Amino acid sequence: MAAPKKGRRSPASQGKPGRTLVLILIAMVALVGGMFYSGTLTPRLGIDLAGGTSFTLAAQNQPGKPNAINETNMNTAAGIMERRVNGLGVSEAEVQTQGSNHIIVNIPKGTDAKQARQQVGTTAQLGFRPVLTTTAGTKAPEPTTPPSAGGKGDKGNKDGKGKDGKDDGKQGATPQGRAVTDSLKKAPPASPTPSPSATPPAGGGDADIPAALQKQFAALDCSTKESRAAAGEQAAGSKPADPVVACKDDGTQKYVLGPVGVEGTDVKDAKAVFDAQQGQGWIVQMDFTSDGGKKFADITGKLATKTQPQNQFAIVLDGAVVSDPRVSQQLNGGNATISGGFTQQSAQDLGNMLSYGALPLSFKIDDETTVTAALGGEQLHAGLVAGAIGLALVIVYLVAYYRGLALVALASLGVSAVLTYTIMTLLGPAIGFALNLPAVCGAIAAIGITADSFIVYFERIRDEIRDGRTLRPAVERGWPRARRTIMVSDFVSFLAAAVLFIVTVGKVQGFAFTLGLTTVLDVVVVFLFTKPLMTLLARRKFFAEGHPWSGLDPKRLGVKPPLRRGRRSIVTTETKEA
Repeated sequence: MAAPKKGRRSPASQGKPGRTLVLILIAMVALVGGMFYSGTLTPRLGIDLAGGTSFTLAAQNQPGKPNAINETNMNTAAGIMERRVNGLGVSEAEVQTQGSNHIIVNIPKGTDAKQARQQVGTTAQLGFRPVLTTTAGTKAPEPTTPPSAGGKGDKGNKDGKGKDGKDDGKQGATPQGRAVTDSLKKAPPASPTPSPSATPPAGGGDADIPAALQKQFAALDCSTKESRAAAGEQAAGSKPADPVVACKDDGTQKYVLGPVGVEGTDVKDAKAVFDAQQGQGWIVQMDFTSDGGKKFADITGKLATKTQPQNQFAIVLDGAVVSDPRVSQQLNGGNATISGGFTQQSAQDLGNMLSYGALPLSFKIDDETTVTAALGGEQLHAGLVAGAIGLALVIVYLVAYYRGLALVALASLGVSAVLTYTIMTLLGPAIGFALNLPAVCGAIAAIGITADSFIVYFERIRDEIRDGRTLRPAVERGWPRARRTIMVSDFVSFLAAAVLFIVTVGKVQGFAFTLGLTTVLDVVVVFLFTKPLMTLLARRKFFAEGHPWSGLDPKRLGVKPPLRRGRRSIVTTETKEA
């Protein structure tokens, strides 16, 4: 009784192959429709194919930290840089360490290279310093005559007026009019521009500012990029406990700043948020660590008791002031909001700097290389040619050896190609995946892996036919054995791809990702397309009767029909005698 039950499983195991084929067809239509709906019809290309900019940054020890360049700090810096660049909305930016003291940053075409350079290049530690005094960013003019009412020498900042005799509105003012408040409270309105007397004079012998620093402040000119870079380098190299002079990052203001009150490592998170509820527009919300919250409460408590500009603190990154909000009250609770005059871009930039500015090392850009799209196009063309040659050789082999079965293999390869292309295209806007040259190589290698799965199944079917079975039972009996082999083979390939993706960085990950993706799709195609299609074709006369061009001709497979008939006669005789 066991034998008949086992025989009846064969038809049931065939299931309904038509439904399975319809299912994978629906999946393909959905993916193609999603591709057109998103408006993305081609995969996003990486820097080596589409062009872009590559930066090489060299690590430098900070003053007093001669052994800061180590593997841990380099990896931390690379991770922070990657998050900072991704904070710009950059997709497929590659950040990786090279050697013991270099970091390579690759940014694909279509990204603002200047903005990215500023974000990547400003890699020194972040600090919050109280503002002692501030004025316009130009060098204070040296008077040629004694100051007098209406005299020619009365052109500078002494009366708070510009060269045309009008109030320039810069001295002692915060250009943005930004305020920092508790994140749960609405920022107070910006204070009006104070009178010139509200700002301690640059050379007036302020008790809080050493005379040498006052002289340096008066001579500082922030109007040129070179002078700002020199001032930033000097400020970045100073000790946190020392007061410094610094320039605004755009050169409009210059400052005398007190010691660091809160370090960048005390900032846990910062992000740009649009405040529609209280009508403040774009704001920057900051969250501090436990220790950072205490330090911030202490410094804001002291600043809140002072007048402008000494109620401001400067957010200093790489020796340059990126923002200088004012404080009206002590801020407790470990969080705060900076508001006033932000655009979306400026709020996001400040949020990125606050979140990812606390690097353990300082860096300088050693090299900047632009990769042209023409070079990338040549590489892509060469890769596609190599893929076409490989595919053509596979097709020639399949047609020559498997004949009619080659149609099944080619149809399966076509389904796999459509799924791979649409998924890689949709992954571009979804997760920032970009197709680079190693990824193309992974896709080419996948042709052989996918074809190997079909060959395993075809050979199992042919082995069953050699054993004297007809095509329909051969298709069903050969499937479990082929399935086991295919699953083991694909699991090994996927495991290798996963390990390669985890332990490598940069472009090699593109190869690993594509190899892993195509391996998974190989399983999907074999289970949901190749097997159901063979089940349907086994019912067709061309394949079922073993046409010479079907690839299943018993004569070509070494099966002798008389021997098959003889076996049947013996079975019939034995049955009758029983």
